Parts: sequence; C-alpha cells; structure tokens
Amino acid sequence: MTTDHSADAAIDTLQRTLALQRKACLAAPYPALAERRRDLKALRLALQRWQDPLAHAMSADFGRRSESECKMLDVLGPALQIDHAIAHLRQWMRSARRGVDWMFLGNSARVVYQPKGVVGVIAAWNFPVVESVGPLVAALAAGNRVMIKMSEFSPRCTEVLRRMLAEVFPEEQVAVFGGGVEVGRAFAALPFDHIVFTGSPAVGREIMRAASANLTPVTLELGGKSPAIVGRSASMSTVARSIAHGKLFNSGQACVAPDYALVPPERIDEFVAATLREFQRMVPDPVKDPQYTSMASERHADRVRELLADAVAKGATVTSCGAGDGARIIALQIVTNVSPRMRIMQEELFNPILPVLACDSIDDAVALVTAGPRPLALYYYGSDADEARRLARDVHAGGMTINDWAWHVFQCDLPFGGSGNSGMGSWRGPEGFRALSHAKSVFTVRRWFPIHLFRPPYGSRIQQLIMKIFLGHGPAGDADASATLAEPSPGGSSR
Repeated sequence: MTTDHSADAAIDTLQRTLALQRKACLAAPYPALAERRRDLKALRLALQRWQDPLAHAMSADFGRRSESECKMLDVLGPALQIDHAIAHLRQWMRSARRGVDWMFLGNSARVVYQPKGVVGVIAAWNFPVVESVGPLVAALAAGNRVMIKMSEFSPRCTEVLRRMLAEVFPEEQVAVFGGGVEVGRAFAALPFDHIVFTGSPAVGREIMRAASANLTPVTLELGGKSPAIVGRSASMSTVARSIAHGKLFNSGQACVAPDYALVPPERIDEFVAATLREFQRMVPDPVKDPQYTSMASERHADRVRELLADAVAKGATVTSCGAGDGARIIALQIVTNVSPRMRIMQEELFNPILPVLACDSIDDAVALVTAGPRPLALYYYGSDADEARRLARDVHAGGMTINDWAWHVFQCDLPFGGSGNSGMGSWRGPEGFRALSHAKSVFTVRRWFPIHLFRPPYGSRIQQLIMKIFLGHGPAGDADASATLAEPSPGGSSR
C-alpha cells in the first residue's frame, strides 16, 4: 500500500492554518468597521489588478473558456458585491433593538451580530473565482477569518488566486488550498465555525455529513434542473435570445443555466427555429470563436454525447445549432419529443443540451416542476402577471428571474442560495452577512427593575396575580384532575 505524502503534508498544513486562524480570532474577535472596509477595498483593488491573470488561468484550466465571461461573472460579480458590502456594512453591523415582553417593560433587548470565527469555503470548478471570492467577501464583511479549498480541476486558477490573496492578507486571515479528493475530505472534516460549499447535490450531502461530526453549520449552493417556463403571452424572439444565451454562457456549465424549457405545444416549432437562429447569430462558428467555451474535460464532453445518444435511442429528435470539433467544443443541442425516461430529464445537465417539453397551461407547469426536486433557479417568460405571481408563490426555487435568465444572481442586495435539493442558506447581501454572523441575544435588566419577584419562594400574591393576568384561570375541574393524577395507585407508587 502506498502513502500519498503530499496529501498528508497538505492535510497537516490545513490543521496548522486552522489553529493559526483560531488564535488570531481569539486575539481580535471583533474587527472594527474601519478594518473590514479596509480589507474589502484592498480585495477590490486586487481583483482589478489581477483580472487578466485570473481570466487567463480560468481559460487555461478549461481548455478554452471565454475570457469575457470570466471577467463578467468571476471578477466583476465579486467586485460589485464588495461595493455593495462597503456601502451597507455600517448598517449591517449595527445592533438591532428588539421588543421587550410586557412583563419586563423598562428593560432593553437587542441583537448583536458577532463574527462566527473561521469560515471554510469550498469552491467548484465551473466559476472558481466567484464561488471562492464571493463567499470570502461575505465572510470578511462579517469579520471572519477564511480558509478556501479550490477544486482540483482548477490548478492554474488556484495558484493565481493564492498569489493574489497572499498579497493582500496574511495567512492567519485568508488562506487558499488546492489538492485532490483526499485533501477535500480532510478540509470538510475540520471543525470550522461555518462551511460554505458550492457544487453538486451528491457532494453537498457528503459535505453536510462531514460537517455534522463537528456540528458545523453549512451554507450549500447546489444545482438542480432549473426550468424555463414559456407562457403563451411571451415574445418568442425575447425567449429565444435569452435561453440561447443561457445555454451558451460557459457552454451551459452553470448551476443556474436553464436546464429545460416548457413551451405551449403549438409554439414548439417556432421556439426551436427561433432559438436555433439566435444561437447562430451570437455564435456563427463555435469552433473558431475564441469566446465560445469548451466543455471542461473529455469526461464532460463524452457525457454530452452519451446523453444525446440515450435520448435518440428512446425516440427524441435533436436539432444541432452548429458544428463542433468532435471533441470538447459542442454547440447547443435542442432536443424535442422528450419523455421522462430519458436521462436528460432525470439528471442535471450542466451542458449545452436543451430538452423542450410541451406544456399546455401554467397548472401543468407547476405540477411538473413541483413533482421533482426543487430547482436552484426558475425562469418565466410572458406578460401574464397572474402566471408570474402563481409561479413565484407556488413553486419552490432558490431564485427567480422573469423574462430573462439568471439576472437575479447579479443583484447584490438579493440573497443567492437554494431550497431543498438545490441547497440551503445564502452567502450574499444582508442575508449572507447574517448567515456568517452569530446573532447574539443581549438582554439588559435595569437596576431598579423588581426581577426578584420572579424568584423563590414561589406562590406570593404578586406571582399569583401575574399568572392570573397572563394565563387566566384553568378550565373548571383541572384542579381535581391534577389531584387525581397525583394520588398513588393501589399497591403502587405515585411516580
């Protein structure tokens, strides 16, 4: 049996770094507003300086990834999040006054938002910067120390991010780690004060299981089959342009990409033709276009071909939106005549395949979506306000955009997270700040308040009066029933 000494060394480094950050937390448990703003501004400047190396590294890790998309989501997204946090941090940090129960009037109650301590962040490979730096922003705003575990499939990005953050933060405040599955398992098993994980539901369950051994709270941003529901009132050109963009962005390798479309049966042919036209308008030649992203690996590309073969074998029709290179460059593939037994309707796709299903009414759409696991995102296209309200009210999803895809993810004041199978909690906006803070209850008793009236000996007239005011008299006969219950049974104990 061989021993992976590099993994052992990495695990030792994890444990040493956690001890170092815990010691730093004890020495400075509550960073001031000015310190937090200073750290966030320094991170903002670092993102600006390192935007090109980060984009180059992400593209190289993929094989070919649109550097414009890298900057748009992975760099601009966290930068805007920082701007929002700096603008609102004073308000978020302020203790919140709470009401005092009538019986204790004259005293005070408040909630103080206290840093949790050391936060572990586990990022996925598809958007490695936004999924590491995004939670880092929320954690720093909340006054925490942070350890980041990057995906083993993002080695170049990991190295660039490590160098960038080391320029800004000491190791006892922020540290970045790479490594494979063994290191990842060791990371998840560390006794953090909170873990933020982005990835698949299957791995999310493993993270939650590991965290439970330490009673570590978790924020899980997972995935799921996010539907695009097309109403009869929708403009088909708007729908097609939006959904084509949603599936070509990162070649569909996004947790909030539209997974499948529900379209009125009489408009399916129109939808397929319009989506094909809009994709080819944006990407005339996927192979030659350097802004079109490849599948992240041969394994991911092979899975696309396997899913399409399974669908065709079970009766589906595939409309290809362009030629690929036979390897990792794959254009959008629109699939019609879809049935539930096909793998494309049983698995989260995470690729440029778009199943299209006939859906005759909003009732049918609600029934179909709610019959499966809760999606991370929900999209509605149309001008029928009643349909939009019905979906917002009755369908559980992490978030929703109306008449486009995913733009709710870019709104820094909105929480971003899942529900059920698609995750729990949020790491952005005021909800993210609170998730990575401990809301400590603080109750102050005034010196003049007669708190002694609630102490023994019990049964005083004032205590009886208080009980009578707040509880009233019990129903007639309760006293007799209580006495009967207290009597010892014949030949036995009253216990």
